[in-house]
Amino acid sequence: MALGIEVGVVVLAAGKGTRMKSDRAKVLHPVNGQSMIIHVVDCAVKVSGSNVVVVVGHQAEQVKAEVARAYQVAFAVQKSLLGTGDAVKAAIPHLAKAVGHVVVLCGDVPLIRAKTVEKLVDFHLNNENRLTALAVKVDEPAGYGRMILDAQSKLMSICEEADASMEEKKISLVNSGIYCIERQFLISALNRLNRDNAQNEYYLTDLVKIGAADGVKMGVLTAEDPREVLGVNTLVQLKKADVLCRERADV
Repeated sequence: MALGIEVGVVVLAAGKGTRMKSDRAKVLHPVNGQSMIIHVVDCAVKVSGSNVVVVVGHQAEQVKAEVARAYQVAFAVQKSLLGTGDAVKAAIPHLAKAVGHVVVLCGDVPLIRAKTVEKLVDFHLNNENRLTALAVKVDEPAGYGRMILDAQSKLMSICEEADASMEEKKISLVNSGIYCIERQFLISALNRLNRDNAQNEYYLTDLVKIGAADGVKMGVLTAEDPREVLGVNTLVQLKKADVLCRERADV
C-alpha cells in the first residue's frame, strides 16, 4: 500500500437481514465458528489499523459488544435504516481527520481478504482515482448491482437489480459493494444523494452517477475470486459461506 496515505475503513453492519428469518442480527450469524462481523472487522483492521468505523443499527448494542470483545474500533449509529448511502454518511464524523481515502466494506461479506482490499487501495491510489469499485464477473448476476460501462470501459453508473432494465440485467460484471473513495469527494457526493429509486433509500451506488456527472476519475478493479465477495442474505448463502470458509481454512 502507498506510504504516507491514511486509509480508513467503514464497515456497514446496521441491517436487519429479514431474509435470514432469524431474531439475531444478520452480521452476528457465524461462519466457520466466528460471526460474520468479526471476519470483516479482522480484514478492516489488517488494512487500516485503528482507522475503522463500524456502522451499527439493528441490535446495535449486541453488534457493538461482539466487535468490542476482539477489537478497538469506532462505532457509528445509523438511526434510521435508509440505505447504504445513509449508513456511510453516519460514519464520516467518526473517521480520523488524517484519513484521506475511505474503504467501504459490508458486514455480510465475510470471505473478503485483506490482500484483495489492499490491492483495491493500491489500484485506486496508483491511478489517482477519486472512486474505485471492486467488481466481479459471475455466471448468475441476479440480485447484484450491474456495472454500467461506456464504450471505452469507463464506469458510468451502478444499477441496482430492482432498478435494472432487461438489457442491464444481462450484464455479468457486478458490484461487490466494496469501494475505495477519496474522502472529500465522498462527503460532497453523499450530501447530494436522494431516495428517488425503487427501494426509497439512499444508494451508495449513486455516488458513481454523481462522479460521472462531475467528470471525476473513477475506476473498476475486477476481483480474481468471486467467492470472496459472496454476500450473505439468506440461510442458504450462510451455509455456502460457511463451507467455503472451512475449505479455505484447510488449505
